Amino acid sequence: MTEHTLLQMAYQAAEEKKAEDIVVLNMEGISLLADYFVICSGNSDRQVQAIARELIEKSNEAGNEVKSVEGFDSARWILVDLGDVVAHVFHKDERSYYNLERLWREAPEMEI
Repeated sequence: MTEHTLLQMAYQAAEEKKAEDIVVLNMEGISLLADYFVICSGNSDRQVQAIARELIEKSNEAGNEVKSVEGFDSARWILVDLGDVVAHVFHKDERSYYNLERLWREAPEMEI
């Protein structure tokens, strides 16, 4: 699976679970963690977990190994490491506090 296919899959998985304010940052040359960040929000703990579950399920169905998942139980900020793509699924109340878009403001935003 190419990184662009993985990126599209992650974006669509978030969309399918009605994630809000989905942003994709191109991290190539900026971070060693991943080439792309997908950042999105859910309105409740259950929705945040549902978005993360969908990301994991779609990744597994595509034959892509999920490297790690952090924060699932608390459902405030779930990080799903898909390899070249890292998804950050925030509870809407936490997203503005951490403001990853500002933290990584040198990363260009991409349209999917």
